[in-house]
Amino acid sequence: MKQTLYIFSDGEIKRKGNTIYFETEKEKKFIPVENVSELLIFGEVTLNKRFLEFLTQSEIIVHFFNYYDYYIGSYYPREHFNSGHMILKQAEHYLDGAKRIDLARRFVTGAVDNILKVLAYYENRGKNLGDVIKKIESLKRAISLCEDVEALMAIEGNIREVYYGGFDQIVGDKDFAFEARTKRPPKNPMNALISFGNSILYAVCLSEIYKTHLDPRIGFLHATNFRRFTLNLDVAEVFKPTLVDRVIFSLVNKGEIKASHFEKKLEGVVLNDAGRRIFVKEMDERLKSTFQHKKLGRHVSYRELIKLELFKIEKHLMGDKEYEPFVAWW
Repeated sequence: MKQTLYIFSDGEIKRKGNTIYFETEKEKKFIPVENVSELLIFGEVTLNKRFLEFLTQSEIIVHFFNYYDYYIGSYYPREHFNSGHMILKQAEHYLDGAKRIDLARRFVTGAVDNILKVLAYYENRGKNLGDVIKKIESLKRAISLCEDVEALMAIEGNIREVYYGGFDQIVGDKDFAFEARTKRPPKNPMNALISFGNSILYAVCLSEIYKTHLDPRIGFLHATNFRRFTLNLDVAEVFKPTLVDRVIFSLVNKGEIKASHFEKKLEGVVLNDAGRRIFVKEMDERLKSTFQHKKLGRHVSYRELIKLELFKIEKHLMGDKEYEPFVAWW
């Protein structure tokens, strides 16, 4: 089974034979290329064109993150599943206002339903979240009334603000008080965890899109522009509550991530090296973990679940079956 390779240290990465060779001041590593599905690079790493050609042959994506742990870009190898017809269908659904808002509403509805599932999980375990749930359920009714993406994004933003207001109830640790959502840079440990987790999920979704006929540059909820991928942001919205947020709550409530795992950097707060490793390990294990899928009648991993979501979007674009976002049933 192929693995995600996470690189936190500074060093040089290159091809040696049929292996990925990574050298730092302290160690040297050889990783067989057939064991790697993608690279996530957080350290300062040098590489060359020969190495990128090697990755292209092996269909391996590289995702880069900056000193705030924000996703900054990817080396996206030549696509092997290009489909002109699918690109035209994506463009058609983006340019047609009714088709675009329909898909965008579905992404937001899926995200909100999963938010409510997370809140219900902790409400059933004694957390006082009743008012938060009621407010979100009330706001959710406005989703179907939104006639443009801007209004939809505003509603989604209001729902997340209420949702984040429940984080302190779920965690109950003053070192991880939410306060307010801050980005670029995050101003406290909880915001640093959210930003870091979301960045990883964006990269994972982009890697899974690479394995389909979809073009990552054409999203529907997030505006398509000249600068970045957007479809992965759309898909990530559906999975943030179940993957990122549940990982955060688990790590903090179990005391595995502590205030000592953070450091101030310029004007913000980021995880230190030990904290990043703890978070990545938990996130990676969750992506690999499996559960019994009700409709498929077999076990699937969360990573496979993301890919299945993309196949559902393909069917929607082709007019075969309307897209219904994944909603956790536990």
